[in-house]
Amino acid sequence: MMKSALFLMAVVICGSANAQTYPSKPIRVVVAFAPGGGTDILARATAQKLTEAWGQSVVVENRPGASGNIGTELVARAQPDGHTLLATSSGPFVISQSLYGKLPFDPAKDFAPITLAVSYAYLLVAHNAVPARGIKELIALAKARPGRLTCGSGGLATPPHLATELFKVMSGTDIVHVPFKGTGAALTDALGGHVDLLFGNLPSQLPHVRNGRLRALGISTERRSALLPQVPTISESGVKGFEASSWFGWFAPANTPSAIVDKLHGEIARIMHGPDMNQRLLNEGAEPVVNTPRQFVDYMQVDSAKWAKVIKAARIKAE
Repeated sequence: MMKSALFLMAVVICGSANAQTYPSKPIRVVVAFAPGGGTDILARATAQKLTEAWGQSVVVENRPGASGNIGTELVARAQPDGHTLLATSSGPFVISQSLYGKLPFDPAKDFAPITLAVSYAYLLVAHNAVPARGIKELIALAKARPGRLTCGSGGLATPPHLATELFKVMSGTDIVHVPFKGTGAALTDALGGHVDLLFGNLPSQLPHVRNGRLRALGISTERRSALLPQVPTISESGVKGFEASSWFGWFAPANTPSAIVDKLHGEIARIMHGPDMNQRLLNEGAEPVVNTPRQFVDYMQVDSAKWAKVIKAARIKAE
């Protein structure tokens, strides 16, 4: 008993000492997606702030492939010393496990969650040729024309695709999903009227809503967006309880000392709630949602169960 107590005390002391000298070398932040996307942009903005705060280089490295699984596995196998981190969206942690029979990592065991950092809303828009001015009219139109309305997204099993399937289930409508290779291609076809509807990131669609080329029907989150306060949420517009969003969060490899995780959590929280980052997030239709590692785990469990049901109901299979 005495030996166990002494061992635990030594672990705590060692962890605290590590945190005091951390970071002792450059930090590598792995983004498991291609450069230029939302996750990459936000990771780089945060990395720059960490560099400024700690005087140690924090370098972003893109490792795309297999829906984010390649870069995610890389971090799972890294040394648990806080010098290799994962900045990621929800895909590898809440979607991939329902799409693939076996993953090269265990989302629950191979990582030390640091914090959920940001939540992104989606906007459901329609081409002007669609004779629906709001969600209730859209549902009535879809029920009158089963299988004839189309809704685009940036790809199969992406969060906007899952939002589309959730909307179909909760509204009792038959709308055809059309996957594209990226959100840019989906937006182009929505502007051209080749697809009727589109679930997508608010910032990319906002200019086209403001110039009248697309019509905003509803916001996907529980609260209205400050960027489009006049546009109601889908939940308040006839699909009560509808909520769909994407998130961005931070992870370290499992067994990273808790004192280092705490230090990272505190600094990332400070950055997310800083006035310049807050304004940047607002401009992108996002909001900071910093929580504790335990709360982050609970959040992912709920999110995983929710989207697993949608994937099963829609019979979505990995390509």
